[in-house]
Amino acid sequence: MKKSFVLLIFFFSVNINSQIFNEKNTDNMPSIGLISVTIGGEFIVNGSFPAYINERVDQFVTRLFNETKTVQQGKITDPDMLKLIEKEYEKYPLRNITLKRANGEELKLDLLKFRKTGDFSNNPYLKNDDVLIFPPTDLDRNFFTITGAVNTPGKFIYFDGDKLSDAIILADGINKAYENVEKVEINRLNYNGTIMEIIPLDIDSDVPIQRGDRIVVLADETQRKEFNVVVFGEVKRPGTIPITKNNTNLKTVIEGTGGFTEVASLKRAKLFRGNKNIRFILEHEFGLDLENIDEYLRGWPNPLLFEYEKNTMLRMSNLTEEDTTFFIVDEEIREMINEASIDFTDVLNENSETSKLKVMDGDIIIVPPIIHTVYVFGQVNNPGLVKYLEGKDYKYYINEAGGFGALAKDEDEIMIIKGESKKWINAMENPYIIEPGDFVYIPKNPNRSFNYYVGIVGNYFSIVGSIATIILLLVQFGK
Repeated sequence: MKKSFVLLIFFFSVNINSQIFNEKNTDNMPSIGLISVTIGGEFIVNGSFPAYINERVDQFVTRLFNETKTVQQGKITDPDMLKLIEKEYEKYPLRNITLKRANGEELKLDLLKFRKTGDFSNNPYLKNDDVLIFPPTDLDRNFFTITGAVNTPGKFIYFDGDKLSDAIILADGINKAYENVEKVEINRLNYNGTIMEIIPLDIDSDVPIQRGDRIVVLADETQRKEFNVVVFGEVKRPGTIPITKNNTNLKTVIEGTGGFTEVASLKRAKLFRGNKNIRFILEHEFGLDLENIDEYLRGWPNPLLFEYEKNTMLRMSNLTEEDTTFFIVDEEIREMINEASIDFTDVLNENSETSKLKVMDGDIIIVPPIIHTVYVFGQVNNPGLVKYLEGKDYKYYINEAGGFGALAKDEDEIMIIKGESKKWINAMENPYIIEPGDFVYIPKNPNRSFNYYVGIVGNYFSIVGSIATIILLLVQFGK
């Protein structure tokens, strides 16, 4: 049984090797002789393999890596296993590779550095009977990091003899977006990890670095970034408006859109400053297509920050349990939209406070069209939009919506919800305040069962009985 299993593994390995080196299209490769190259150490596959006589190390290694990976992945259908294997592929080192020649010559190669610089001294041609030995990968101990004003900050395998200039090359050089990049700090721990030495250097200092060094290329953060405000709705040129960092006012933004259209409802215009929940509000309240707005929402507050802020506000409060519930609802609405209270009717007046309001990166301004309807809903027979007529009270709109439903509450509980402020107003107390965009809401009178009222009466009698018992006991003790 064991012998059969070993033979099965052998034939499986032969099958993989034959798949790897039976090229599907040999027209792309020169028709010349093959040589034998051996791979050992920490690589995706070990053994002796044929290589073309004019192949360089990187070409051979890349071809072998990709073909082996393709064959192995083709035998796996579990997506989770594929992801796991994909992560394993990323671990194979490209630095500190040893090339041993048949004549005894030994070279140290850095294929990662070759890919960054094109220096072919790190990528020689292969010869027959060459041996490539890949070092073990230990990014926890055998590493250095480089961050700061470089193009590609990262963590790299340490190569014996690495210098500061090598680290900068592997990070794709100094990022040209930064100015006056002159200094570097190397943060170096002692062997026990208890003491850190901070070594200041000039950027041109080509000093050796050590395993575990953490290099920071120093520069003040550039503020030449993509600061934008997004404006939707009834403006002449809606879209993205470039702004400065916290120094552009609202008037400038509106002027950048060409101004408002003739049908813009300035009373209902809003400025939103909040988190990604704004997407839901804008799509459903204003019917906007926000498919391409993700980039403008980046960097907005994380939900964890909202929870932290809410809990810190509650910590010192004296709210009752019922009040706390209402507070949480209001706070969640505040966080969802973070809507600024602004009078857009005065935004183009350069002397107004509104015009001077500073906008921020990621702000979204919505300018909806003027509404000529009132929305009637709740316990009416035909809820929906009713054309606005100036001077008409709530009764007119209820009649136009089909009249009261069977379970409508009394008229003194009908509410008008203002379209602009969302304030609730009792309709009986303010019969002539309805404006375009307002809502008329008729609450429902709950249909209670007989058992419901029996239960309430039972509770009352229970309370009365308890009070009577207490009074009787007090009278007896008084005697």
